[in-house]
Amino acid sequence: MDNTVGSLTQLQRSIIIGTILGDGYLRIVPGRKNAFLEVNHTFHQRDYVDWKFKMLESLCKSGPVVRRGNGNRIAYRFTTRQSGEISELYKRFYQGKKKVIPDNLHLDSLMLAVWYMDDGSKCGKDNIYLNTQQFDLADQERCRSLLKQLEIETTLNKDKTYWRIRVRKSSISKFFKLIYPHIIPSMQYKLSYSPVETCS
Repeated sequence: MDNTVGSLTQLQRSIIIGTILGDGYLRIVPGRKNAFLEVNHTFHQRDYVDWKFKMLESLCKSGPVVRRGNGNRIAYRFTTRQSGEISELYKRFYQGKKKVIPDNLHLDSLMLAVWYMDDGSKCGKDNIYLNTQQFDLADQERCRSLLKQLEIETTLNKDKTYWRIRVRKSSISKFFKLIYPHIIPSMQYKLSYSPVETCS
């Protein structure tokens, strides 16, 4: 049975790119021509996984499934079919098996919202982060340039031994204004300000 799909809509493309910037991975099975996207979150984020699946359903063979991982982690995941367009994204975002940031990428507000829902966090009122620790410093600077395109000013913040992106206080309002229309209800806790200095 053919396991490939055709063209992506712009909405699907934006969701996939936002997912790649965040927690998602593109993969190519050895011996196969084209890549596919894997979406994998913890089970308590099932509403978010279900939303992604709904948006990408035309690219998928089957829906999300529950998988037990290491320790007590329970994952909720799905994969798309293989796609030539996803393969093109694989070529742009991967060097070998390492995820990188391409030079010619342009962010839109949906990509940014998905990136934040995947990998964003807040600590108290004025500390908003994109947890970009998976990228090296050169790629993190490229991420900062992407955000600069949207007039979002950032700095790098050291999280233990790794670096991540922090949105400057002066840009937090604009950042949230851009992404708010795309944030699903179960993820809106990432937008609310809390007087308690805990990260989420």
